[in-house]
Order: sequence, then C-alpha cells, then structure tokens
Amino acid sequence: MSDNIERVKCLIIGSGPAGYTAAIYASRADLNPVLYTGMEPGGQLTTTTEVDNFPGYPDGIDGPTMMVQLQKQAERFGTDVRIGLVASVELSDTPGGIHKATVDGSKVIEAETVIISTGATAKYLGLESEQKLRGGGVSACAVCDGFFYKGQDVAIVGAGDTAAEEATYLANICKNVTMLVRKDHMRASKAMQHRVNNTKNITVLYNTEVDEVLGDQVVEGLRMKNNQTGETSEIEITGLFVAIGHKPNTDIFKGQLDMDDTGYLHTKAGTTFTNRPGVFAAGDVQDKDYRQAITAAGTGCMAAMDAERYLAEIGSVEEVQTAQY
Repeated sequence: MSDNIERVKCLIIGSGPAGYTAAIYASRADLNPVLYTGMEPGGQLTTTTEVDNFPGYPDGIDGPTMMVQLQKQAERFGTDVRIGLVASVELSDTPGGIHKATVDGSKVIEAETVIISTGATAKYLGLESEQKLRGGGVSACAVCDGFFYKGQDVAIVGAGDTAAEEATYLANICKNVTMLVRKDHMRASKAMQHRVNNTKNITVLYNTEVDEVLGDQVVEGLRMKNNQTGETSEIEITGLFVAIGHKPNTDIFKGQLDMDDTGYLHTKAGTTFTNRPGVFAAGDVQDKDYRQAITAAGTGCMAAMDAERYLAEIGSVEEVQTAQY
C-alpha cells in the first residue's frame, strides 16, 4: 500500500473514557487498535478540575490526570494513540467491507472495524467571563460537579427537561438554586415544571439571561438581565450550571449513520452496533441521557467486545471479499 494508505483491524475515532476503554479491551483482544484523539485529546473531562464519582479513586482525581492514565493504560497493551483529526469517512454497508477514514486531509486509514467515540460538546452561553471560569465554578454537568457546592447558593441556566432535572438535583444538596429561563415559559414537560415549582429552594426567573459571571479565579456572583425591561441585578453564588444542551460530534457521519434530529447516533438496543456492519458507537456520541464517564467507559468496553465478536463471526475479511467477488 501507499505511504498515505494504511490498513488496520480496528480504528477508534476519539479519545476520552469511551475511546480509551475501547482501546484497552481491543488491545487485549489482539485487534491492534489505532486511536486518533481528535481536536480535544481526553474529551470533556480535560476541562474538569476534579472527578469525584469514578469508581476506584477514593480521594478523587482531576480530569486531565485521569485521561493521561487511561491513555497510558491503553498504550501499555499496545494501542497506537495518535494525535490527529478524522476529517471524513466512507463507511461500507456490506458485512466484511472495508471502511475508509481520511485523517488530517491526507492519510487514509482502511479499517475492518470502526469504533466511534467522538463524544458530545456542551453548549455554553459564549460569554468571555463564563469561559474564563470554566472549571472554577462554571460547569455543564450538575450531576458531575454539584456535590462540590453542597450547602451553597448556585444558579442554573436552561428551560428544558435536563435543566429542570438538574435544578431539582441541585436543590437536594445546595442551599438555594436560582433558575434562569430566557423566555416567559419553560420548555420542560409539565411534570418536570411541577417538580421545579414545588421545590421550595428553587427560584425561577423568567425573561432572564446571564449578563456577566462575576469573579476572578472562581465564581463569586452573577449579573443578570431582564430581556423585557433591560434591568440588571446581581446575586451571590459560588456555582453556575449551564444546561442548554449538548451537540454530539457526528457531522462527518451524516448521511451514512442513523442518528436523531440532534445528531446522537442510533445503536441497536443492548449493543453498540450502528446501522453499518463493523461500525460501533460508544460514549456520549450515542448517549443523551446519562453522559457520565463511567457509562461512557462501559459502552467503550461493549464496543470493543462487539467489534471482536463481529470479526470472529465474519471470519477473514479477505475471505469475505473474495467470496463476494
């Protein structure tokens, strides 16, 4: 093959808990996986200061360190971890077919199996002060980080079911929760709205947006703006949770893999199989409900095992292709 074309048994697209766990299992199964990290090696956890809810870390661990350790573990078993971005794919729809991925615009990887673990990107408000304090009190995951604000005053931005669910979760551990809703109504289901409205320590502010996140190194307060009157007001808080949605990183798979309206990949129930044979999806790229490191790692394990079983069932790719032609 040309220097720009490489054949591999297992290609893993994306790092993070799902990708690295898939790599560990695929390596131990002698699939000799090649993993491309993407633009954000380690995924969303690299922006998390402390991970306190992943089993096996009694004293907690910061996200970047955890990802470095997962990478080293994958490499110890033989995973070829590469810095690079898969820019386009051509996925076969035939069992035993070869899938093609173009990396950084030039190199082509031909893969017998592909595990997609490209994750999802949390949507933020886009304020400079918000971005400055990410990891210093600004978070996109209440379940992940809410514990650190136990007994404190916090705020959450959002109006859908996720925002309502996270607001009630925070209300159980925080002193007061201020919920900012941009419109004059919530998009959440009636049941979730009733739950929010019946929780005494949640205050819902309608027609209200974040004007500025206050604080130097950590969140100290919030300046809010009423988008009907233009009036601003401030509250003291130690944590701001942004719950306005996630965007799965699946643009390069559109038109080839089945996905929902938001872009989350569909997988066969109880498996990581996509609609293309030999292509599997793990982690947040196919999970819009849990979005936790531990669930991502679990589906990464499943994807590697599904890939191994798929290859065992179809036999030699060369034999399959010879039979087809």
